[in-house]
Amino acid sequence: MPKTLAEKILQAHTEETVKEAGQIVRCNVSMVLANDITAPLAIKSFRAMGAEQVFDKDKVALVCDHFTPNKDIDSAEQVKLVREFAHEKNVTHYYEGGEVGVEHALLPEMGLVGPSDIVIGADSHTCTYGGLGAFATGMGSTDIAGAMALGETWFKVPPSIKVEIEGTPDQHVGAKDYILNLIGNIGVSGALYKALEFSGSVVDDLSIEGRMTIANMAIEAGGKVGLFPVDAKTLEYCTAAGRTGDVELRADEGAVYERVVSINVTGMKPQIACPHLPDNVKPVDEVKNMKIHQSVIGSCTNGRISDLREAAAILKGRKADKNVRLIILPATPSIWKQALKEGLLEIFMDAGAIVGPATCGPCLGGHMGILAGGERSIATTNRNFKGRMGSLQSEVFLSNPAVAAASAIAGEIIDPSAL
Repeated sequence: MPKTLAEKILQAHTEETVKEAGQIVRCNVSMVLANDITAPLAIKSFRAMGAEQVFDKDKVALVCDHFTPNKDIDSAEQVKLVREFAHEKNVTHYYEGGEVGVEHALLPEMGLVGPSDIVIGADSHTCTYGGLGAFATGMGSTDIAGAMALGETWFKVPPSIKVEIEGTPDQHVGAKDYILNLIGNIGVSGALYKALEFSGSVVDDLSIEGRMTIANMAIEAGGKVGLFPVDAKTLEYCTAAGRTGDVELRADEGAVYERVVSINVTGMKPQIACPHLPDNVKPVDEVKNMKIHQSVIGSCTNGRISDLREAAAILKGRKADKNVRLIILPATPSIWKQALKEGLLEIFMDAGAIVGPATCGPCLGGHMGILAGGERSIATTNRNFKGRMGSLQSEVFLSNPAVAAASAIAGEIIDPSAL
């Protein structure tokens, strides 16, 4: 029977025959992930179930990226608990301090996740790794505890939606705009427990970083996973990250999809997700003259080196508006160092930006950029729920890095081409 990408990957990790959507299958996992917010809950469950050791010390990753550097006593205690567990269980991939980065940028660049893997994480944006052709999804901390102990979990085989992206994009339009457009089209529950499988000429041309940006926000449409085919470009990225043995992977001809969604990017304007849901999407021209107080460039969605280059191209030789706090957070230490080497950090600081460490920062209302009541931020992050970045009386608008940079300069949301 012809299979979708999701079905093919699940089949490779189970002894059962994957026959149809809705079927329950038990699968071995390639990597189990948790962070400084979710790991303590998983560790509590792990101990409560009487587990003594993790199933494989090399296949558990604990990344303290959300409230670090520790913002208060509570966060310090959380990280201490995770650190002690990692040392006790001899977990290989434990990261904090100068080694830590935003988990969903860190694991791919280290080669810890990749094609045909099954990755589960106690974080909803684990779906990022679908950009590399991994069946990657978020789960609750109790399920993560079970997988840390057993090395397996169960899935309901998701039906798949095929997303075909075609056309020729204009300048300052890219991956973030394509996924925002899709979410605006199908809604925040349009792909509920479904696999979003991306294809088309635009997908073929996308960088791996762009693919991960799109996969990252599959969850914002309710998706179980967001999946891209594994092509030569994927394999080149994974080889550079130190992986070996990966092979190309595509859906079978004749695979059955629940529906097909077509997106034509020709003539598309930069897309803005307006408060307070990621599907409240409008072209940038319909959000102009919207004053902002803060611009955040970073996160697991858009904190990679290509994103920083995009922002720097806009900011070079310009200054952020004096009433805007421009905050830039490279997603990993290696990205930070590469940005330093290329002179990007100097561009940012000359523009009046605050350049921070590799951390999630204000994305989840953590720290390093919390909004006060009545304040408005544009951000390259992935969620704009009410109170997401601070006060319940604040507002968050989501955009690509070029728009976030241009808006910081203008003091209001603006199309970069208008500068």
